[in-house]
Amino acid sequence: MKNKKWLIGALILGFSFFISVFLVKPIGVSTQFSVLSGIIHSSLDKDVIKEDPTREGGYISSNAYYDKSEGKLAKSIKNPLNYDFIFVLAIPLGGYLGYKLLKKKNLIEASDFEDVETQSCSIDENKSTSTCSIEEKCFIKKYGPSFFGGAILLFGARLADGCTSGHMMSGMMQGSVSGYIFALSVFATAIPTAIILNKRRTNKRRA
Repeated sequence: MKNKKWLIGALILGFSFFISVFLVKPIGVSTQFSVLSGIIHSSLDKDVIKEDPTREGGYISSNAYYDKSEGKLAKSIKNPLNYDFIFVLAIPLGGYLGYKLLKKKNLIEASDFEDVETQSCSIDENKSTSTCSIEEKCFIKKYGPSFFGGAILLFGARLADGCTSGHMMSGMMQGSVSGYIFALSVFATAIPTAIILNKRRTNKRRA
């Protein structure tokens, strides 16, 4: 807790999100993944979305998901250069820029948590690059759980017709009871899980 940089960054991020929601409108991040998939889909099948001036969204789709809310999602797919889509595209872009700016620091910190026995990873401080004797194992162990968790998250969001960002961030800002319940449930599960996994990893390194 001596290093407060993470807290400052979190406050800046939260304030930026609050301002964007307050001045414009709430953001549904998972919806924009649907928009992106719809853009790809509609580029392959030109007839999946068609204009229909009689509808509120101005479009009609043979795909039930695109067609919901009077074709509003179909409209976003056909006109993707909007506030929501650009906002979401800025998330990975900002993350990548932050990673590049702090690349060397991230590599050094990451090396402290590597499991040498299973990954055999090392840091070359002169070249500021990470090298693995077994590259595939390094890659799978580092990114596999994140990819698997993200896939489950997106599946759940699609199944529930809603997303975590909508519940926790936009929902809480609008005073939604379900948003607060969801946020409490997430942290009540995530914090103990992180503590347990961290202790297991620490004990394994010491063994």
